[in-house]
Amino acid sequence: MASLIEELIMVLGEEERIYSEIIPLAEKKTRIIVKNDLQSLTSITEEEQALVSRISKLEKKRQEVIRNIGVVMNKKESELNFLSIINLIRGQEREQQELRVIHDKLKSTISLLAMLNERNQMLIKQSLEMIDFDMNLLQSLRTSPGVGQYNTSSEV
Repeated sequence: MASLIEELIMVLGEEERIYSEIIPLAEKKTRIIVKNDLQSLTSITEEEQALVSRISKLEKKRQEVIRNIGVVMNKKESELNFLSIINLIRGQEREQQELRVIHDKLKSTISLLAMLNERNQMLIKQSLEMIDFDMNLLQSLRTSPGVGQYNTSSEV
């Protein structure tokens, strides 16, 4: 059981480290969106996708470890979360403390990342709305009679 807990701590620590790597990318993405630099946006999105792919693999590993903990502790996987696992390993203070610390760190990191992503989503939405507005304006100017037509004669 101790090795499963250590493996869980290791997987969660790696997930938190990767999420922490995404934070500066999300902050950089904000600046890129504001500048409307589509080439840089594409590049940074590819970087993010590579990190998200690594997180996805770690998530599968985490689920496997939790499933194995459930087997050892005779618990359903759906009944296990951070707090229940911490309570299940009473008497293992070091592991309990490590799980608490990594849980808090992971929660804080993901919360910050969610806030940054929400801000970026809002900026992208505003950019798209502005593009839509500009397109509608151009279209209405082209279809409005008498607008945009200039008289080339010298009579004014």
